Amino acid sequence: MTEHTSQDPAPRIALVLGASRGLGAAMAEALGTAGWQVVAVARTTGALEELDDRIRRAGGPAATLAPMDITRDDAMRTLCRGIHDRWGRADLWVHAAVHAPPLSPAGHIAAKDWDRSVAINVRATGVLIPMIEPLLKAAPAGTALFFDDAQGSNRFHGAYGATKAAQVALARHWQGETARLGPRVLIETPPPMPTAVRARFRPGEDHGRLTPCAQVAAGIMAALGQGAAGQVTG
Repeated sequence: MTEHTSQDPAPRIALVLGASRGLGAAMAEALGTAGWQVVAVARTTGALEELDDRIRRAGGPAATLAPMDITRDDAMRTLCRGIHDRWGRADLWVHAAVHAPPLSPAGHIAAKDWDRSVAINVRATGVLIPMIEPLLKAAPAGTALFFDDAQGSNRFHGAYGATKAAQVALARHWQGETARLGPRVLIETPPPMPTAVRARFRPGEDHGRLTPCAQVAAGIMAALGQGAAGQVTG
């Protein structure tokens, strides 16, 4: 974990998983630009460094970069312990990490694609919630943010759709269980965006008809500031 210090003596801490591209990167950049101390997690070191550069160019505090695989339990446990030891809490967890396997009829899903989808989209979520929940509970208004995806119900999206639905179902259970005592759990359904996941499922699509990730992130930031959740319409 590459750490940088912030000039803010009591920054708001945002743990962003899947921070190297797409909506995760847009959320990390928006948070960092707004003065949050971002702990950015993804497997691609170069993309995380580029994210840090963008945040600092915009005047935000340098990010804490954690290039790692979220399916590595020991690595994620060490990261959470590091956040606890350094800041004592996490104010926001943005869970944007996702695996998008190739499109396939349900009867032809490759075992390796199914296993990877389950590992990232389902198992990692179930393992991470108990790790991160104490960090969120230690914050004044700890919040976890998940993203639903309507295209998961389309034909040939079986591995992605089933595991993404399981992830969101787990988040909804957690949301109901913590409604009274926290942490707050939000589930957003963003509009179609020009992300790598969508490009894999819809190659050749006109990106001009899609909502930019930065615009969606700005809408979610506004919702977070208002303390409200709901579908982001762009």
